[in-house]
Amino acid sequence: MFAERGIRAVGVDEVIARSGVAKATLYKHFRSKNDLALAFLDRREQVWTRDFIEAGSARRAADPEGQLLAIFDMLEEWYRRRDSFKECSFMSVLLEMGNDHVVGQACVRHLANLRTMVAGRAAAAGLVEPDEFALSFHILMEGSIISASEGDRQAAHRAQAMARVLIDEHRPCAKAPAGRAFDQTAPTG
Repeated sequence: MFAERGIRAVGVDEVIARSGVAKATLYKHFRSKNDLALAFLDRREQVWTRDFIEAGSARRAADPEGQLLAIFDMLEEWYRRRDSFKECSFMSVLLEMGNDHVVGQACVRHLANLRTMVAGRAAAAGLVEPDEFALSFHILMEGSIISASEGDRQAAHRAQAMARVLIDEHRPCAKAPAGRAFDQTAPTG
């Protein structure tokens, strides 16, 4: 219910009715709705981030660079499953709750865990500045999810093509082309 409608739209009484547990039992395990939402996010990280994205992409490629690119293959697979594809729960809940809320802060941590996995693979692939790489790669992932939510059936393939360019730019011998669009130097004068 949280994945489909958000945290605020789902009441505790609805959770109790749908789950079939007694109110006392629910509150024995989850002292508040926030605790229940945090458990939902933890479960989502295990099922989606660890089991599906991380493990699935590791099964699809033997080398770290291939595993990075295979993340978009996993996203493509997820997008095709219209029954389970919604959007990124972490992004949705973060936007709903804000990063000052305890549940929003949990989303920030879960998204950081995903980037840590990407940075680890980037480092294993010998890419330079793996943390910077992971920030840009994550933008491609999340942008792909938004585009797929809008109905773009090629979102994962488009993002994967951009990820190849990003990987090339982070190789140790890569030379940045002059005037690249995302140059971080500030103009003078």
